[in-house]
Amino acid sequence: MNRRHFIELSTTTAAVAAGTLAAPSLFAADKKRAIKKAIMWGTVGVKGNVLEKMKLVKAAGFEGVEPNGGMNREEVVAALKETGLKAASVCCHTHWAKPLSAPDEATRKVGQTGLVLSLEDAKAYGATSVLLVPGVVSDKVNYDDCFKRCVAEIKKTVPVAKDLGVKIAIENVWNNFITKPQQAVDFLDAIDSEWVGWHFDIGNVGRYSPAESWIPLLGKSILKLHIKEFDTRKMTPANPGAGFGAKFLEGDNNWPAIMAALDKSGYTGWGIAEQGGGGSPEGLKDLADRMDKIFAS
Repeated sequence: MNRRHFIELSTTTAAVAAGTLAAPSLFAADKKRAIKKAIMWGTVGVKGNVLEKMKLVKAAGFEGVEPNGGMNREEVVAALKETGLKAASVCCHTHWAKPLSAPDEATRKVGQTGLVLSLEDAKAYGATSVLLVPGVVSDKVNYDDCFKRCVAEIKKTVPVAKDLGVKIAIENVWNNFITKPQQAVDFLDAIDSEWVGWHFDIGNVGRYSPAESWIPLLGKSILKLHIKEFDTRKMTPANPGAGFGAKFLEGDNNWPAIMAALDKSGYTGWGIAEQGGGGSPEGLKDLADRMDKIFAS
């Protein structure tokens, strides 16, 4: 800051203090949302062991990571301690291959066991929730059966979550299940437990409806956020997933509206990047910098 700018700022500050001038936008810019930056482990594409990767994540400007369940627990704990990163969440590692909606009990049991292990991992890492994809609707599993089976299996696991002090956070994904915000509310109401909430993926709803229309209904049940961009212009009938090809701030997401809705809901906590581009130190830094812009929008 040069001498002229210092004098201008000092004069303005005095006028504000005296009540003769409204506070300029400079002071508003100093206010930060209480959202902390983390990154999903599966999107950290740099080479190296757990510690080496976490060091690069830390250097890029992230405050936390979202490990997968079933990783080497001692290795993760040691890397978190050495880098100072926090575990923002843990992502259940069995929910796609062994969904809680499976027709056969044996598969559901494996999925439920994986959820329990992820909850135990989260406890060891200091995370407060586990991301869970509850089930998958398919030609073999209709919506109603998916709903009933998932509710039953999650209810079985609630006592474990309570004992560990770690919540189960349901994520909205492209599983042909829960594609409308009211369906998310109905699902949580059916479980009816303070130990189950929502892991809201902002990009995943872009295919269906604006993210800002979900937030008022989910409200205080939002435990964590996945920060992800989506661009409907990139979608094709053969490849709707191409919509995820946009960088942060270059897609359809109305980030100011999304942030305003989160503010109104009172959300504070982790914003976890699940976005391409984390395959190099420069890419990780770019993700972190773009997240700063998102959170300031």
